[in-house]
Amino acid sequence: MGMKGPVIRKMKCAYGKFLRNKAMYISPKWFPDFANFRRQGYDFDARYDDGLASFYDKELFELLDLKAPALSKDLKKDGGYAKNGKKGFDTIITRLQKQCYVITSDFCYSTDKYGNKYGWGIAEYSTPEKFLGKKFKNSVYKRTPEESYVRVLKQLKKILPDAEQKQIEKILR
Repeated sequence: MGMKGPVIRKMKCAYGKFLRNKAMYISPKWFPDFANFRRQGYDFDARYDDGLASFYDKELFELLDLKAPALSKDLKKDGGYAKNGKKGFDTIITRLQKQCYVITSDFCYSTDKYGNKYGWGIAEYSTPEKFLGKKFKNSVYKRTPEESYVRVLKQLKKILPDAEQKQIEKILR
């Protein structure tokens, strides 16, 4: 079985499609700054109130926030995205991850009648606030989004010494 779930649980890190629709881990130390700059300093309600999030994003976010942690298949069923239902679940959940309002908190596997796990892991989603807790909540909006961006940029320059600043900036946008 995959190692993603155990890594997420043990490290208490953020995992999701945060950049260019690619899944990655971000340490709990750096995720608050990363989320702050990606959220532009907005909590989800403020983003919606300012017209920066769609009704569909709000609907799915609120469902997840209510049920977190929740398996993708349950969110699809409860949100009406099942067969012949609403379209766009994957697009919305990816957008919410990119904006750092949703993270993958684990992967669960189906089991056969003998209790053996099989198949692809089913993503379990949560909000960073619920999964990472107080540490995240108390630090996510501590700085301005610009200050958080500069901190993330500096950290990436440190761990990617051969990358040019322009390349890193392009990745982050």
